Amino acid sequence: MASYKQLTAQLEKLHKEVALAREKEVAQAIADIKQKVAEYDLTAEELGFSSKRAAGRKPAAVAKYRNPKTGETWSGRGRSPSWLAGKNRERFLIEAS
Repeated sequence: MASYKQLTAQLEKLHKEVALAREKEVAQAIADIKQKVAEYDLTAEELGFSSKRAAGRKPAAVAKYRNPKTGETWSGRGRSPSWLAGKNRERFLIEAS
């Protein structure tokens, strides 16, 4: 039976072999892909890669409530403003036009 040191040495050798094999295969895969892209004149968008970043923000929500004293508005999303705390929200609703 092999000793712990012998087994760990074998394992380390195998890890190095795996890394080398992966490097070679990845390099070959990249070369194949580049060849196909050039052959068919493919773009990133055609391959499903977007050159534009997706918009991270949602558009601003429409105001539903208005403070009659200051004109400050609130959409009803997130934490309610202090001017609305403990009060009947219906009094502050903005009428739809």
